[in-house]
Amino acid sequence: MSRRRDSAWYRLRGRLRVGLAGLLLRLLGGLSLAGAQRLGRVIGRLFWVTNGKTRRTVEDNLARCLPELDPDERARLARRSLIETGMGLIETGTTWRWPRERIEPIVTGMPGFEQIERALEKGRGAILLAPHMGNWELGGLMTGIRTPTTVMYRPPREPAMEALLVELRSGFGADMAPANLGGVRKALRALKRGELVAILPDQAPRHGEGVMAPFFGQPALTMTLIRTLARRTGAAAFTGWAERLPEARGFAIHYAAVAEPIAHEDPAEAAAALNREVERVVRENPAQYQWTYPRFRRQASGRIRREQRQED
Repeated sequence: MSRRRDSAWYRLRGRLRVGLAGLLLRLLGGLSLAGAQRLGRVIGRLFWVTNGKTRRTVEDNLARCLPELDPDERARLARRSLIETGMGLIETGTTWRWPRERIEPIVTGMPGFEQIERALEKGRGAILLAPHMGNWELGGLMTGIRTPTTVMYRPPREPAMEALLVELRSGFGADMAPANLGGVRKALRALKRGELVAILPDQAPRHGEGVMAPFFGQPALTMTLIRTLARRTGAAAFTGWAERLPEARGFAIHYAAVAEPIAHEDPAEAAAALNREVERVVRENPAQYQWTYPRFRRQASGRIRREQRQED
């Protein structure tokens, strides 16, 4: 740990952030789903009208990934995406604090989950690919209710914040595994016990932990962890996402078997197959995808830094 992170000020700042986050979550937990979504729409519209970095990231990603849309269509999609993102932010805080008896009634159905249950009966485990679509945090909570689930996550920089996130995400029984060597071992053990492991497949890995593969036709740094888990265990793979229904009617969580060769012997081919699966899910409802994630620009800046170091 660096001196800065080991300093008293850094630890105090972390405790203050966790305290403020806890207070905000308690306040959000008092909202109804309709109230949370109304507040989220306001936040999304602010993202749009302020025309800041968040909006520019969405517009850049849509221009790269959906060039077949005309500019007006992309603008409408960008605005709608920001509103959906705003709703997702507030919904997360709300549902994290709700008890199970309030969560389950807002899920209108989990079509396709029976396929996962049949796969788990074979004793080889199952891998759930859950892109940043709709209310993905709700999806993680619901799988923990239905079956033993290990959710892999990227730890935040502050340990105190990590402890809070683990507490919230494991509230309904899911186990949490950080995306490090220890977490990978934990996920492998869960799969070998015949359990479910859930992963966000569209999160860019750290450099050195992935390969370049096309995502909507654009080169993107893509994780190889899913390929490793699938090849090591023979676990079946599925996609899942929680669709936000209109007028605060709740969520439908959709599951589908993975058809692409995500366990291909060639890591680059496996990564390309993984990205095609994510693309398929995104195209089901592009407005509910998290286009705010600067996946392409982050990797490009990483390449520039490496090239600069080589020149030096």
